[in-house]
Amino acid sequence: MEVQFREFNPFDVWIWLEFSTVPSMAEKHYIEELFDSWFLLGKLGGFNAENLQVQEVGIEISYMEYSYNVASQSMMAVMHNMGDVEYEGLWGRCWFDLGTSDALAIDILVNSFQQLSKELVKIEKLIIGGQNEDWLVPENNYEKGWFDEN
Repeated sequence: MEVQFREFNPFDVWIWLEFSTVPSMAEKHYIEELFDSWFLLGKLGGFNAENLQVQEVGIEISYMEYSYNVASQSMMAVMHNMGDVEYEGLWGRCWFDLGTSDALAIDILVNSFQQLSKELVKIEKLIIGGQNEDWLVPENNYEKGWFDEN
């Protein structure tokens, strides 16, 4: 699976998938579950690079002391919003407002799609950000109803 990065605004980013074949309903379900799970973890602050205490300890974590103070003093890193996953031919896309979540979230998404592509849904290309000339995005996301205008 090829990974590309285009123009990136974390508060208004489209994530694009190009498939080998038109995805089946079952394959779409896997894609949507991955996006939904990733967003839920992000909404709950799971992608906070300031609080990676276990990762920083390394391989030996037996009897590790986890610091509530470190966790509570790190800046919030939460995703804000997610659009619907959409499909058109060999393409899929989903819009996100990644809020203050850290770039760690993108690495985890890429890793997850790489494994999904190996095992369940053949994905040719994952594109983070930008536009697709063959499938234009709305001028703004109010048109899609993803924001409350009040």
